[in-house]
Amino acid sequence: MADAGVNKTAAAAGWPMLKGEYKTGDPNSCVAVVTCGSHLDDSELIRAGAAISGSCKTENLGIEKLVSHIIANPNIRYLIVTGAEVKGHITGEAILMLRQNGISKNRIVGAKGAIPYIENLSEDAVKRFMEQIECIDMMNVEDIRLISQKIKECTKNDPGAFSAEPFLQEVKEKGHSDGDDLSEDDGCNEYADLSESKSVTGSNGSGGSASVAEISALTMITRLKSLDQKIAGIGDYHKFQAGFQAGKMEGFVIGFALSVIVLTILYIVL
Repeated sequence: MADAGVNKTAAAAGWPMLKGEYKTGDPNSCVAVVTCGSHLDDSELIRAGAAISGSCKTENLGIEKLVSHIIANPNIRYLIVTGAEVKGHITGEAILMLRQNGISKNRIVGAKGAIPYIENLSEDAVKRFMEQIECIDMMNVEDIRLISQKIKECTKNDPGAFSAEPFLQEVKEKGHSDGDDLSEDDGCNEYADLSESKSVTGSNGSGGSASVAEISALTMITRLKSLDQKIAGIGDYHKFQAGFQAGKMEGFVIGFALSVIVLTILYIVL
């Protein structure tokens, strides 16, 4: 619960407005939690005092929704970024980089994900996000107890509502079904949405435009890298299994030999 002595304001009507995989609590709370690639117990985090808690899988549309929800509620002043990093998308880092560096020509400055392009947020929306909240980096932490402790720590240091009205930012969800939202694992629909644009900034951040073919190539490269990682993982598993079986056989032979030696010595002595 928010401190009665701290200045609070009403969130935007109907907050949170966008579909997604999240749970909500007291809209007057100063804390939001994003669990990136992990599906943690959001209900427990809400009970700890968070205003909203949920996962975010993609470094483009997913982050746009996250930002839209936060700036529509001036009471949120802390964003705890936690959970497992999303392979390929590197969403957690992209969120931290957005808060730290903002965007340049629609690209999150410093983000290393596959396609960290922000198409649905205005520069004013990003500026508002950067000014309103403080990001707390708890990446790769999945311990509910530790995250809950951090939530309570933040609520004790609630600075009060941001001194501006709720910022309403439209996020277009064209081509997304009800189940896509923030929980789309491979980001196919987000990439499809991005590819429908006429052009976006080149990946070098220099301000040039990237064609649809270039964006499609980036997507293909990302998926091939992901496939390579999975194949390498399978190979490592089989190597481990083979080594384990070989070790078992070697141990059996050594044990058998030692048993024969011991029995032979006992036979001679006795």
